[in-house]
Amino acid sequence: MRALITTVIGTITPATVFAASTSHIDNSGIFSWIFLGFCTLIVAMQVMPAVLMMVGMAKGMREVLKPAEAVAHK
Repeated sequence: MRALITTVIGTITPATVFAASTSHIDNSGIFSWIFLGFCTLIVAMQVMPAVLMMVGMAKGMREVLKPAEAVAHK
């Protein structure tokens, strides 16, 4: 078992060393970052109503199931 773990670690380690290369220089301008920020803002604004709707549905299901539980306990 120890040999298997050593083999797996030995094969994964070189792959992660080469993946962590920092030789790439980011030449993105300010407009690229503004665009990405705007896209993030759009996604966040779409997620908020979806979360609120899911919370509302959960509250509604709780109200629907509450009378059924009361009948089951009698």
